[in-house]
Amino acid sequence: MTRPELTHDVRVVDTTLRDGSHAMAHRFTEAQVRDTVRALDAAGLEWIEVSHGDGIGGSSFNYGFSGTDEMTLISAAAEEARDARIAVLLVPGIGTVDDLKRAHDAGARMVRVATHCTEADISPQYFAAARELGMETVGFLMMAHRVGPKDLARQARIMVDAGCECPYVTDSAGALLMHEALERFEALVDEVGDEAWVGYHGHQNLSMGVANSVLARDAGVRYFDGSLCALGAGSGNSPTEVLAAVFDRLGVGTGLDVPALLAAAEEVVRPYLPRWPKMDRNAIVQGWAGVYSSFLLHAERAAERYGVPAHEILRRCGELGYVGGQEDMIIDVAVRLAAGERESA
Repeated sequence: MTRPELTHDVRVVDTTLRDGSHAMAHRFTEAQVRDTVRALDAAGLEWIEVSHGDGIGGSSFNYGFSGTDEMTLISAAAEEARDARIAVLLVPGIGTVDDLKRAHDAGARMVRVATHCTEADISPQYFAAARELGMETVGFLMMAHRVGPKDLARQARIMVDAGCECPYVTDSAGALLMHEALERFEALVDEVGDEAWVGYHGHQNLSMGVANSVLARDAGVRYFDGSLCALGAGSGNSPTEVLAAVFDRLGVGTGLDVPALLAAAEEVVRPYLPRWPKMDRNAIVQGWAGVYSSFLLHAERAAERYGVPAHEILRRCGELGYVGGQEDMIIDVAVRLAAGERESA
């Protein structure tokens, strides 16, 4: 396996139209996707991720139904992209190989296979299928704060041996402090850096996404995720426009047009935001307690339904160690908290 050639010092992948789907309650319209892809393409993005927030196949009762069929959105994105290419997320157990083939037919050329940080062994069949389709392959080790650097590196090794060209330190909860993130970057680069690139996906729940990206680059990480206006789960992702500006100030080549990205954020994405991702109490609790960022809207809905604070639901989810795929357990937590409040009244 040969890792892809980089055309610049680092590669920024924009995930506005995938991780941003969480903040949009999976209601992206085809027009919004087309407008966003055109703006990102013009700003120099090489890869743009498009799919349901929980990946292809994610439109469901548990995770939230898509407002527009995701294959329609992927196809629209591929039609609008002149130089950029389209990536999709696939979470084993949610998406299938058949979903991957459909996404490829719709125009996707990269798959990012996302597993919990201790479950890389469920990814090989998806990497094999993607390689047969000629797609580039990325692996997300989600909730990377939940295991130590050496264990995370061993999981990255499983992915690379299965055909992954770039395993990611994926800080799904926005929980990694700078020294914790650096230890994981160094461990992955030491383990697989001669064979594959290493990536970083950050969230802003503790305001560490961009700072950790700077550390990551110095440690040898070369793929970075961002979203315009930080649009994403929890308090949002590392903002693409900020990453581009910071790397530019550092003299790190990205191939990105900073003014064009600022315009894309302000003039294209901001007008359709239903809510601006922010570090409010709920989002900060997610980073502090190590809670999967996509739990935010689910917890807020449960809080309204059962009359208990969302931040208490999230904190309890952190104590219980819930991970992506266990969104249905949020209701159970809310019911138990509500019952406890009634008993103490």
